Amino acid sequence: MQMTPDDSLLFTAFGLPINATIFNTWVIMALLTGVSALITRNLRPDVPPNRWRTALEVVVNGIVGQIAEITGRRDPRVLYFSGTLFLFIVMANLATVIPGFATPTASLSTTAALALSVLIAVPLFGIGSRGLGGYLKTYIEPSVVMLPFNIIGEASRGISLAIRLYGNIMSGAIIAVILLGVAPFFFPVLMDMLGLLTGVIQAYIFAILATVYISSATAPSPSPSPAADMTETTKETK
Repeated sequence: MQMTPDDSLLFTAFGLPINATIFNTWVIMALLTGVSALITRNLRPDVPPNRWRTALEVVVNGIVGQIAEITGRRDPRVLYFSGTLFLFIVMANLATVIPGFATPTASLSTTAALALSVLIAVPLFGIGSRGLGGYLKTYIEPSVVMLPFNIIGEASRGISLAIRLYGNIMSGAIIAVILLGVAPFFFPVLMDMLGLLTGVIQAYIFAILATVYISSATAPSPSPSPAADMTETTKETK
């Protein structure tokens, strides 16, 4: 039994082996791009929305609302990043119902790449919001002693994101194989329904955690308390 789509070599392109993980990732990307372009091709005020455009607007507005609740503001940059993560992961997970399709998120290389994108995006968002000096200062808060712990905390975020998504997808696949061996006529439909639900939940959790990390990196530094201001003023007066 192949545990991950990395084990399935499909073809070779320009001397590079293309396995099921890479190919199916391209399929998901092309599908998302094509569907989005098809739905929004007549995106004009004078054209009434159809059911597909309405469904897309509901999804986008839902993502915008979730981001606004976490960050306290409507930031289109966070929408583009976290929304893309959510749509890619949920589409990849839902595609497991297609016979013979191996979801890319069942590969640790895919989940690690997604987690790495979050690790890179968080400091970029932080630097863009606070400036380079302001963001680097967060690593030595509340004191310089916390520098190594803050660095380890940043690295552990990416590791936990990758392992969490990969572990949940793989555990679901293994449980499905076991149950199919026990009762092959009853559990397939039940496991497909459970897999769809789990896939949506995992995509939601991944995107929410990415948004939380970005929000913490871009949040303004807390202003000094009134008592601290009075203390500083008293010192200056003396």
